[in-house]
Amino acid sequence: MRFYTRILGFVRKSDFPVGRFKRLTVVSPEEPDGAQLLLEPNDNPAAKTSKRRSMSRIPATSFSADDIQKECLRMRKMGVVFRTEPTETGGATVDVFEDTCGNLIQIAQV
Repeated sequence: MRFYTRILGFVRKSDFPVGRFKRLTVVSPEEPDGAQLLLEPNDNPAAKTSKRRSMSRIPATSFSADDIQKECLRMRKMGVVFRTEPTETGGATVDVFEDTCGNLIQIAQV
């Protein structure tokens, strides 16, 4: 949760117990009633499948940035581990980083 709130800038939307776990979601501070990102424990088959996919270098999700160079530099200074450098890919510039759970996340500027 800290990575998604302190590093990526999301804000907590929901946080309530579900059995022995919690259901945690975060949202963009610009759209508090918009789409929610579910932060799920890595203790179920779906999460394990997703993590294997991520480990194969396929990002689990992608977020946009207005200035990818500036955002990547800010995140690197905060200790975020990047797998690549910002790369132009025909219409967009992308970079890939790791969250603190082993997931790969792509950041893109169109």
